[in-house]
Amino acid sequence: MAPTPTRRPLSGPGRTTAAVAALAACALTLTACGSSDAKSGAGKGRSVEVTDATGTAVSVPAAPKRVVALSEMDLDAALTLGARPVGLTAGRGQQGAPAYLAAKAKGIPVVGAVTGPDIEKVVQAKPDVILAGQLADKQVLGQLRTIAPTVVTIGADKNWRKALELTGKTLGRTNQAEKFLDDYDGKAAALKKDLGDRAGASVSVARYSAKGTAVMQQGVFIGDVLNDLGFKRPGIQAQPGKGHSTPLSEENLKEIDADWLFIGTLDPGSSQASLLTKLTGKPAYRQLNAVRDHHATVIDGSKWTSLGGPQAAVSVLDDIRKAMVK
Repeated sequence: MAPTPTRRPLSGPGRTTAAVAALAACALTLTACGSSDAKSGAGKGRSVEVTDATGTAVSVPAAPKRVVALSEMDLDAALTLGARPVGLTAGRGQQGAPAYLAAKAKGIPVVGAVTGPDIEKVVQAKPDVILAGQLADKQVLGQLRTIAPTVVTIGADKNWRKALELTGKTLGRTNQAEKFLDDYDGKAAALKKDLGDRAGASVSVARYSAKGTAVMQQGVFIGDVLNDLGFKRPGIQAQPGKGHSTPLSEENLKEIDADWLFIGTLDPGSSQASLLTKLTGKPAYRQLNAVRDHHATVIDGSKWTSLGGPQAAVSVLDDIRKAMVK
């Protein structure tokens, strides 16, 4: 389920705020901020029409120069395709870009959080196209479309492949998107071959935080990557979840038992070794087969247990190779 975006009202009390003034200027001065109007390409070069993940037709510049990425997946996709956004949304549990993208995204201004965009900061970025991730709030989408053509890139299935293909069309980089997917498929096939009989193993993915343990079910990024490799998912992980992850009590921790266990954390100050030692000291974890067999690995939750994306997918393949290939 998509998070509720941060709303900054554009009418009623407070109409004279800086955000309203800036948005009004955008509506009147297309050269500064762009427009979502179907004719927005006029005077700025050729435009193309794309159909976004909601089925909405959006006219975008044929070669956008100033891209704002309002989700982790959008940021990942844009960077993968060679486009450097002028604004990004902070990753889940992060102050800025997701940890695995931090180096590549260094210096890009933050214009929102997982809860939604900061409209004033989006205006300040002067985008000519906005990648809106899985944003479903019609009021916020309406606000964004007064600033620049806005494309909802992530569908209800949260499929990173489809999102990358749509982002490629939006940014005029379809060939780069197709090449990346071909390369990814090659790497996945090679890993599956190298895994040998372990390719049919059961694999469990959980996330750990101060609130406890949660399990990743079907319908999220990591499930798609593991399915590409043919892994089995134990218990409720073989079923779609109602949200991004499903909390588990220690009494129900058997739900994450499997041949192999990957535990994600978003805490940048927690080393993999120290967290694994902490968890394996808990009786509920010690009873798990994966822990007893030394098949438990702590991994970066910013790529494994968050929204994901193309670079995250390749990095997950690398992590699995390190953990499971002899």
